[in-house]
Amino acid sequence: MSTNNTRRSARQSTFPATNSASASAIKNRHLSHLHSQLAQLSANLADLENLLRMTAVQADAMRGLGGYCGSLFMASAKVLSEEQDAKPASASTMQQAQSGGSLQDEEMT
Repeated sequence: MSTNNTRRSARQSTFPATNSASASAIKNRHLSHLHSQLAQLSANLADLENLLRMTAVQADAMRGLGGYCGSLFMASAKVLSEEQDAKPASASTMQQAQSGGSLQDEEMT
């Protein structure tokens, strides 16, 4: 281990200016890279904020469409139930007509 340390110190003492310059260049490159990543992150956050606003507007519109759809379902259920209620009456009228009686005859008795 001591030979390894002496090799390092020999290298550092031989090239002290080069070592510090390369460290400074590496540091500047890292800072530049971090700056570009921060700019990209900022742009992505702005896009996300815009998309969230649009989603909020669309969610409100979807709620309105859900109300319309629900009212249409309720109206169609009412129409279908009225038709089903009307069918047994018409079926009994048809049975009476086939048997020879009439609805008026039953109402009189």
